Amino acid sequence: MIMTRVRHGVRLGLVGMVLLAAIPLAVHALTAVSEGYNSDSKLPLASIVSLKKGSTKDVELTTSENVDNMLGVVIAPENSLLTLTNGSPTETQVATNGEVQVLVSDINGTVKRGDHITASPISGVGMRTTTNARVLGIAQGDTVDTETTNQTYKEKDGTERKVNITTVSVQVNISYYFKEPDKTLVPSALQNVANSLAGKEVSTMPIIISVAIFMVMIIVVASIIYSMIRSSIISVGRNPMSQSAVYRGVVQISALVLAILGVGVVAIYLVLTRL
Repeated sequence: MIMTRVRHGVRLGLVGMVLLAAIPLAVHALTAVSEGYNSDSKLPLASIVSLKKGSTKDVELTTSENVDNMLGVVIAPENSLLTLTNGSPTETQVATNGEVQVLVSDINGTVKRGDHITASPISGVGMRTTTNARVLGIAQGDTVDTETTNQTYKEKDGTERKVNITTVSVQVNISYYFKEPDKTLVPSALQNVANSLAGKEVSTMPIIISVAIFMVMIIVVASIIYSMIRSSIISVGRNPMSQSAVYRGVVQISALVLAILGVGVVAIYLVLTRL
């Protein structure tokens, strides 16, 4: 049976331990409603949680792996104006909207006001996003002057990296964030093609070099084809018996054109992927 508790004010609370590290912070919420979910253990306040796969009532700490199931932020029951509880001893109150304190790291740089917050490799801790991603919401303040703690995590290649963890006020509104492309000399359509070919974000200079190689390649090929057609017409007009020789010449020049195109494509690929 679900019980409902109504709070007529918002009180400040303190949370001490975050992922085995202590961060003295003031946890407050301006959320209207929070709801109780089940968890395997007590989850730290201000941590980001996701629904477990295949469940609608069980939550776990959010990481980059389960960000698509991101649900909200763990808060204290007294920090919500309206609390829906299921009475479970392992209940975790989760705010899915409103302005709440959220644990964040500086993995993608220091979080500042206006940054979109997404999940990080550290369980339950967010970070500013620098690319298209599912986000928790928008930071309402800076973390420059807030108290931090150090945390070490392993990247995918196994190297260890130290980061700072602190809290920032976030307006929770889970959605997808699409990063606006940087304004450069390169049209966005051409940038997207280059990124697709290289399998990564390509800077402006390699794209310009690649376009120059492509233009030179097209001019050379067009000149060869024009010369081939012109000479073939002239040869056949002067001597109709030279058709076989003309055909051999066409085949040889066609092979040359294909070779030039192949070299050009390889050169463009190397420029996009290596520079």
